[in-house]
Amino acid sequence: MSFFRRLEESCRVKNSLLCVGLDPPLVNHEANGEGDLGDPLKVESAMESVTASIVSKNKAIIEETLQSASCYKLNIAFYEAYGPRGLEALKRTIDFIPEETPTIIDAKRNDIGNSTEAYAVSLFDFYGADSVTVNPYMGKDSIKPYLKYRERGLFMLCRTTNPGSDKIQKLPVGSGNSPLYMEIARQVLTWGGNIGLVVGATDYKSIKRIREEFPGVWLLTPGIGAQGGSLEKAVRLGVRDDSLGMLPSVSRSIYTSNNPGKKAAELKEKINSLLGERKKLYRGFDTEEGRQNDLLKGIVDEGCLKFGRFKLKSGKISSYYLDLRRIISNPSLLSKTADAYAEILKKLDFQRIAAIPVSSIAISSLVSSKLEKPLIYPRLSLKDHGTGNRIEGNYCKGEKVVLIDDVITTGKSKVEAIKVLREAGLEVSDMVVLVNRMEEVDEELPRYNVKLHYYAHIDELIDLMKLTA
Repeated sequence: MSFFRRLEESCRVKNSLLCVGLDPPLVNHEANGEGDLGDPLKVESAMESVTASIVSKNKAIIEETLQSASCYKLNIAFYEAYGPRGLEALKRTIDFIPEETPTIIDAKRNDIGNSTEAYAVSLFDFYGADSVTVNPYMGKDSIKPYLKYRERGLFMLCRTTNPGSDKIQKLPVGSGNSPLYMEIARQVLTWGGNIGLVVGATDYKSIKRIREEFPGVWLLTPGIGAQGGSLEKAVRLGVRDDSLGMLPSVSRSIYTSNNPGKKAAELKEKINSLLGERKKLYRGFDTEEGRQNDLLKGIVDEGCLKFGRFKLKSGKISSYYLDLRRIISNPSLLSKTADAYAEILKKLDFQRIAAIPVSSIAISSLVSSKLEKPLIYPRLSLKDHGTGNRIEGNYCKGEKVVLIDDVITTGKSKVEAIKVLREAGLEVSDMVVLVNRMEEVDEELPRYNVKLHYYAHIDELIDLMKLTA
């Protein structure tokens, strides 16, 4: 069975994507005994028992985390630092890991000719790794010996987490000025069938871009936790539609934990929670898929999605424009749209609906009627006549309101409405839109403690339009 088939089986059996890193820290035993980084080669007393110490620690972590780990990754540098005794610990650790749980040696090693052959024999035959990380810089011939191992896997460096990588990996190449890391991905994924990509969890735009162009590829995603990568953002942007295809890799926070089993289980559950939320949002809050497709097709047929060159409210230039105001001219489509909002709103706790003017007032009125919930709307510009109200409609301070709009591109455009409502003493914790066209995870709404709910993502509309073109 190929590596990625084994990996998928492990993920499904354990219901986990978590990749647990087994990287023993470099400990200066002469410092303070608390795990400071140091030079272990200068500490003879530590070297004498290093194999037994590392193997004992690794075995304990494996036994505690086995139910949560879809695979284990071992960075060879942390073992080589201890010389032959460390490398012996690496081999004994891999031998201890059950066969049904795949292993990755993070070595980033290849060369040309006999040198690469020696690396492949060392990592696959001697140490027994199921997959390894490799550097693609020298081209396909530098990995050919690895490709002879048809059941083993390769994770090719594509987008790394270190800040200095930007100066090389983002260099524009080719006629389209595509960043170098994208061209690397395009090249290496043609070199063999058992190839995945290393894409750091600190660059969310890169994760999104790679996933969009290569929907089936497996991503090894280091950098979560100690290096500043967000598990939430990485999972939401990087996981495939089948909830596989990504290995969030966590090493230090598990290895150094007083209870690694508990830490790994918490991370596993957090990932699964994110997957459930992602699937729920993507599929329209448990509405029937057929109903959703029917509504989205109606939006496309009504001409709401146009391609060209458009200036958005933010000032940015976009290659497409979504005009959902057209829906109000189609009574049947308008009713279906109101039903879509209602399905989401039924699951939320609120007393009133607040529409963002002017685009969502018409649809919010129909939703208000369907749910028998009163409607208000904030004025985003001061009214210089009449009552001068900042909020139109009746309300009581302390009431919970849910904010409604047709589409969201950035959370910044919604903040003004949130402020107006809150200044009037109303509680705002949820916002519902029909289509989310944000190109990256937005920080504005979470900053104001407002949770976004959406019926469909712009990618679904674009994909549907391509299919029906």
